[in-house]
Amino acid sequence: MTTLILIALAGLAGQLVDGGLGMGFGATSTTILIMLASLGPAQASAVVHTAELGTTLVSGISHWKFGNVDWRTVAAIGVPGAIGAFAGATVLSTLSTDAAKPVMSLILAAIGLNLMYRFSRGLIRRHVAEHPHSVPFLSGLGLFGGFIDATGGGGWGPVTTSTLLSAGRAEPRRIVGTVNTAEFFVTAAATLGFVLGMWEDLVANLAAVVALLIGGSIAAPLAALLVTRLNPILLGGMVGTLIVVLNLPVVLGALGVGAAVLVGVRIAVLVVGVALSVVGWRRYRANWRAAGEKPNEKEAALGVESDQPAAV
Repeated sequence: MTTLILIALAGLAGQLVDGGLGMGFGATSTTILIMLASLGPAQASAVVHTAELGTTLVSGISHWKFGNVDWRTVAAIGVPGAIGAFAGATVLSTLSTDAAKPVMSLILAAIGLNLMYRFSRGLIRRHVAEHPHSVPFLSGLGLFGGFIDATGGGGWGPVTTSTLLSAGRAEPRRIVGTVNTAEFFVTAAATLGFVLGMWEDLVANLAAVVALLIGGSIAAPLAALLVTRLNPILLGGMVGTLIVVLNLPVVLGALGVGAAVLVGVRIAVLVVGVALSVVGWRRYRANWRAAGEKPNEKEAALGVESDQPAAV
């Protein structure tokens, strides 16, 4: 029962992050499941992806109804993403727990570093370029994002959404809606890979899937409130910092780094992460003041900023 409560709390925390940033459910939930619920990397990723089947389906339908989906891009990024996710799930299912844990922690730490960097910048330009991305570029991005998502227990959003937002070739709402819709196919392929590779483990953890869903469902309305009260730039930077603090020492420990050094690494990451989060928040506020507009929290959550230069 204690384990199920911890998993429900992981779902709650993951949904709070995802509701505030539009990404981060997988990375946050997987990290908590491994650290607190003592699940193995493959089991944690399988639980997260199975739980996400329902949430990504509902999300995709919702974005479609609101006109936020570019189906050309969904096909270009979603099909390769599904292939990459299936391959990633298959690879992760064949690794031993001892071998898989530092690999997953390395991926999660990289995702956390990406979030720290992204949200320290004060966000992304608002203008939209006229030329769409090429199919080869979208296919490569989808393949890489899908593989990272399955092997890392999350990462589709931080990899694909951040890249497309940075390029500025579509409206942020269209990017988020399209990526979220494509994520259903990625999640389904990853889940299929885990079903084929570790069916018995997945069945044994169905209660964990339900607990994760319950926690996420409880958090959904709280996340909607959170995004109106807490600046998403600050939230994103702190979440990225937490993910790195929890996962980087696991990677270094596997390389033989001593316990005393690992404590120093955690402290250093925490200090740097807090500083970068504050810098990003101040840049965000400065951008909107320079533009003579009131900061828009919803646009901030999507990674939109004015075209004014950032200032600290």
